[in-house]
Amino acid sequence: MELSKFEKTCVKARVGNSRLNINAVFSDETENYVCPSEPRSGDAVRITLRTWAGNASAVFLHIDGTKTNMALSKTEGFFDYYAAEYIMGDKKANYYFSLVNNGITYYYNKRGLYRAPDNSYDFSVIPDFVTPGWAVGAVMYQIFADRFYNGDDTNDVCDNEFIYLGKPARRASRWDDELSPESDICTFFGGDIKGVTEKLPYLKELGVEVIYLNPVCVSPSSHKYDIQDYDHVDPHLGSIVVDEGVPLDFEHYRNRQASMYIGRTTDIRNLDASDAVFSELVKRAHENGMKVIIDGVFNHCGSFNKWLDREGIYHGAQKYPEGAYRDQHSVYHDYFIWYDSNWPNNDCYDGWWEHKNHPKLNYEKSSELYDYMLYIGQKWVSPPYSVDGWRLDVAADLGYSPETNHRFWRDFRKAVKSANPEAVILAEHYGDPSAWLAGDQWDTLMNYDGFMEPITWFLTGMEKHSESYRPEMLNNAMAFENSMRHSFSKFSVHSYLSAMNQLSNHDHSRFMTRTNMRAGRLHTLGAAAASEGVNKAVYMEAVVFQMTWPGSPALYYGDEAGLCGWTDPDNRRTYPWGGEDAGLLEFHRDIIKVRKEYGTFKRGSTAFLYTNYGILSYGRWDSACRIAVVINNNEREKTVSVPVWKMGCPMTGSMRALIETSEADYRMNGGAHDVRDGEMVIKMPPHGAAVLIESCPEGL
Repeated sequence: MELSKFEKTCVKARVGNSRLNINAVFSDETENYVCPSEPRSGDAVRITLRTWAGNASAVFLHIDGTKTNMALSKTEGFFDYYAAEYIMGDKKANYYFSLVNNGITYYYNKRGLYRAPDNSYDFSVIPDFVTPGWAVGAVMYQIFADRFYNGDDTNDVCDNEFIYLGKPARRASRWDDELSPESDICTFFGGDIKGVTEKLPYLKELGVEVIYLNPVCVSPSSHKYDIQDYDHVDPHLGSIVVDEGVPLDFEHYRNRQASMYIGRTTDIRNLDASDAVFSELVKRAHENGMKVIIDGVFNHCGSFNKWLDREGIYHGAQKYPEGAYRDQHSVYHDYFIWYDSNWPNNDCYDGWWEHKNHPKLNYEKSSELYDYMLYIGQKWVSPPYSVDGWRLDVAADLGYSPETNHRFWRDFRKAVKSANPEAVILAEHYGDPSAWLAGDQWDTLMNYDGFMEPITWFLTGMEKHSESYRPEMLNNAMAFENSMRHSFSKFSVHSYLSAMNQLSNHDHSRFMTRTNMRAGRLHTLGAAAASEGVNKAVYMEAVVFQMTWPGSPALYYGDEAGLCGWTDPDNRRTYPWGGEDAGLLEFHRDIIKVRKEYGTFKRGSTAFLYTNYGILSYGRWDSACRIAVVINNNEREKTVSVPVWKMGCPMTGSMRALIETSEADYRMNGGAHDVRDGEMVIKMPPHGAAVLIESCPEGL
């Protein structure tokens, strides 16, 4: 029988005289190629590079300024594996590879194979940097508490209870009331912590492993990123103590502007009761196999905070020192930076991004503030609360200098990890995060640059706020792949495998709305337009990508139910209990089951197999199995040849569909697709996605 083209290539490659098969060269920082991948100082680390069999006359590891000859450790299938050992020092070590073919030297790092080295894309191995194992690839679920579920209507905010930013507090008349860009900050729907506790069975059935809560500490706003008291949970989310059937201090403070809020939320009975409600949630979540992380807002506080007291609600209260806005000699004066000699006025202190209701904290000047925030970092990860980590709001903005920023996060890590070594530290960040991800500060981050933005551009052509549409980005596989490679290069494997991969959140438009490819906001197009012309099939493509790509897929509450919405505040609509898209819910349950069934999705290697206009295909593999993911974002059917040999699949065999989506629906456990000459040919429907598996022997 005549050999196939693929088999002829295999034979020729083994002669050792063939041109370099650039698609066969591969390495990454996972346990498949770096062992151990989380070494301690002094460990012997085995680093491996894969090439086409017989394709290289010499292979070298360049690490920490030294060049080491790599020995051929095994030949398996049509690949050679070269390995070398490195004794881990006490500092991060960067490395890359070189290999020789026909007298020509090539260099390989995270960017790929090139004729000249580029150290900005080097691999790295970091000693003593161990991220919590539970956070690697965990399925997360973000909850904006006021909009999720009302489990206790006795703690609801009352109409005109207080005034904030010149607007009176308002209790929404209905759970599905439309939001207003002018008043959302002071509009409350009644969702609370007890509501989250009551919905734990729902989250467990969905497959959630980690709950991420937006801020829950005392604050007068609906979003609570302007914290009034870091030590306690807001009673409107927790519990209002009831005396003879009347909320504490309600009548006394009914007609006092702002003071009712302080009356209800700073009385120790309210605070203790609310903290206990939160502690019960964490306990119950743990009993159901779920972790809980909370939002840490350490860059700024709220103008209501007793440290500033711009509104004067603590003024004259004997148990509180005067706030810095009320008294230039306040004990809190150095907690802020002051600009204007015409004190006091709204321009005399620094606000984060000039938001005066978000006064920026001055860590450079106040050691008391610095130490207090480290205490807060420890408090909530310790008993009786025992939360499982922090999401750090605008973490790179903290402080007024890089030196202070990095010093604080180093100290914060030490404080938090000393109290709870398994607590995760996950930061909000845009841009290059490498300065914070060297093992001494953050564990990982919200993956905007390496996930949310690239997949949004590719599948919808939309900016993540729905503020612009760029048709040249839609289906642009080259831009997508380059963006993903560049962003990935800024992570170590420790951080990348636990990065929070979101499609939507409280700061950006709902992904479902982006599928209508319309630029707009709530105040320009109205609420109804956010749901018009959306494409559920494109959204399912995005979810397939989210659930199969490295990192921790994080659902934003309601996305799984088909919730739409423009950017802030429209993205904070209430969960549509009773009005869910049942098909989408079932789809999420099924795709999460697929993800959790295969550990390959958590720690396996990843490589692009084939990309083209509107087409993405990539492989996930480890010693247990090989999985291919194929996405067709075109409006017509496409026949795609996927070179599954790149992840070690045999030249002949088959791939079985675990889940397939289309414009009509999705299905589980679909048919088999033959592999011939190392390629799987599959007909992909318009706006369809497929996840396919090929069982593998041990020892891949």
